[in-house]
Amino acid sequence: MRHFDFLGADERERLFLRAPEPFGTDEDATTIGAALGATLYCPASRPNLARDIVRRAANGVVSMVVCLEDSVPDHDVAGAEQNLISQLRTLARSAEPVPMIFVRVRNVGQIPRLVRALGADASVLTGFVLPKFGEDTGAEYLDAVVAASEPAGRRLLAMPVLESPEISYVESRANSLHATRRLVDKYREIVPAVRIGATDLSGAYGLRRARDFTIWDLRVVADVISAVVNVFGRAEAGEYVVAGPVWEYFSSTERMFKPQLRESPFVKHEERPLRAKIVAADLDGLIREVALDRANGLTGKTVIHPSHVPAVHALSVVAHEEFADASDIQATNGAGGAAASTFRNKMNESKPHTAWARRTLLRARMFGVAREGVSFVDLLGASLDR
Repeated sequence: MRHFDFLGADERERLFLRAPEPFGTDEDATTIGAALGATLYCPASRPNLARDIVRRAANGVVSMVVCLEDSVPDHDVAGAEQNLISQLRTLARSAEPVPMIFVRVRNVGQIPRLVRALGADASVLTGFVLPKFGEDTGAEYLDAVVAASEPAGRRLLAMPVLESPEISYVESRANSLHATRRLVDKYREIVPAVRIGATDLSGAYGLRRARDFTIWDLRVVADVISAVVNVFGRAEAGEYVVAGPVWEYFSSTERMFKPQLRESPFVKHEERPLRAKIVAADLDGLIREVALDRANGLTGKTVIHPSHVPAVHALSVVAHEEFADASDIQATNGAGGAAASTFRNKMNESKPHTAWARRTLLRARMFGVAREGVSFVDLLGASLDR
């Protein structure tokens, strides 16, 4: 699979200095984590799930989570399981390209049960998302994923979701996060990303962010996310990909504040109608949150609507200037020293910027490098105009 593969060759040539590289589920965990992009969640109870997954893959989705947990009512879990098994069998036996498919389970017993029921058709599964993950229950979940890999005939991956009260509350946060990190380190090769359950974290304080705010405006929740990055994103310790939390709005209603998207980039690229379309769909808030996610060390995003995917992926493409800086820093091999950027507008320092450069060049492999003068406006416009 490959990001932006739905674009024609001429369009890719126009937009990209370096096109995104193909990748597969046999890549190392960090590479897969960087490639996840906008991970689209959907309930396992959807009657046309297999058809929907194929359609989303054709439209640029490369990672999906089919949910058996919060999105499925308690009374419908058994039916959702059976539907999921049936739909995944259909996918496995079709010739259609599919994204990476993860199943978010609600209990550890579902992992071996689903793999046994699928049999040879478990080949369509990439792995599992593990909810309410912590030091007490995490090992059982991770061991179940490892054990399920043998009957599945392939390595299955695991993405823990950090959303429990133990990491939310300040008095237990540090100990819980460090214990969880020590546990996850033992399974490093099967963990492409650590995910953050911002909805549950907000719920611990009776909060829900409005469409006019980003998750970073909810200070008590932002503090938790920062702590997760502090523990799991340390470069010298072998950082994990920490995925951005869910953006949960997808249609416009009356707003309190002005749109959070400057007009000038759209004027420059003659895309005023595109800006109006983004604002009407509440994507301006998403765009702002993705930018803040990256500034704070997060990669990719959990999304719940297909309209979110193009925005997240357009913002994931490495800008020409970013790529030039990262390449120059990487070329020093961490030997130290500082030099002015090729663009003569900043200082590149070898040692402190090396981890940033490494991450940026990995993102460049997965999402490509934009040509000079090409912005996220051009990339988003090309994605939405299909």
